[in-house]
Amino acid sequence: MRAKGFLLRFLLLAGFSVPVLLVPPGVRAGDVARFQNLGFSPDARAFLFAQYGVSEKSSLPYAELYAVDVAANRFFPAGVRSATYDNPVEPGETGVGALFNLLGESVELIRTRRIDHTLTGRLVYILLDGAEPKHELEFRDFQTGLRYRIALIQSSRGAGAEVQAAFHLRVGIEGPAGRTATYTVGLPDHWRRAVKRYRIKQVTLAPDNRSLVFVIEREELDGSGDNIRYMVETLKPSG
Repeated sequence: MRAKGFLLRFLLLAGFSVPVLLVPPGVRAGDVARFQNLGFSPDARAFLFAQYGVSEKSSLPYAELYAVDVAANRFFPAGVRSATYDNPVEPGETGVGALFNLLGESVELIRTRRIDHTLTGRLVYILLDGAEPKHELEFRDFQTGLRYRIALIQSSRGAGAEVQAAFHLRVGIEGPAGRTATYTVGLPDHWRRAVKRYRIKQVTLAPDNRSLVFVIEREELDGSGDNIRYMVETLKPSG
């Protein structure tokens, strides 16, 4: 109980404020999750993130935690946790209490993966709420001198309840000498059911100043509207 209480106080003191969340353009309001960067391990091998919110159908708060092996671009064994809690929330609440509860129940996962909640990396791109999403990004990181070119390539098939979508990223990294390395990130042939489209929401540079975390916003279809969920792809460039 002491560990949970300390963790909750830490999160509140760390400024776990929740801004007003806007539904992306063209999306019918449904169940809109919130994304939370929860930090890296000191060696940038592990990354922890969460999504949380309130079920549109039941008004129950939910949260999901994901511990990612950054170099492998996959979850660690037993690195996925999720929970829905029994107390309905009032209108206007965000469901962040579900995240606090789940973090308190996941202390061992956080300790094992050596997650430091203060090591959140450096945000190098963010899609602001209400802005038109871009399928191609190009920017320079002035701290490292690297130039990035990122293309989101996606396809969809089917319609209505049968819709499916797949995507991958093509990432080019140009060094100060002008040499460019190109990487394919993600699974081009992995079709996700009930997913309509994807958007690049954030790009974060890990504390090692090499590895990248791409936060992908996923628009899903169900009977109540278009739900928003999040996933990440990660890249640790070779060399």
